[in-house]
Amino acid sequence: MNEFSLQKVKNFETESVLNEDQLNNIYHYLKKHQHEEDGQIITLYGQMLVCLAKNEVNQLIVDLEKVMSLYH
Repeated sequence: MNEFSLQKVKNFETESVLNEDQLNNIYHYLKKHQHEEDGQIITLYGQMLVCLAKNEVNQLIVDLEKVMSLYH
């Protein structure tokens, strides 16, 4: 099983392990909403809300695409 360790979001240290399906779900959600002017809110540790500006969402998409390219 392919897994990816997410270690930092913005300035927040985290240790979240995502499998390929979870990574794909996050990626497709962000792609669907990437043009929203207000950005997105993600949750770390299931409880801490982190606001991502539109440009940060786009950077996360680029980062996820790099990781996804390693899966194939």
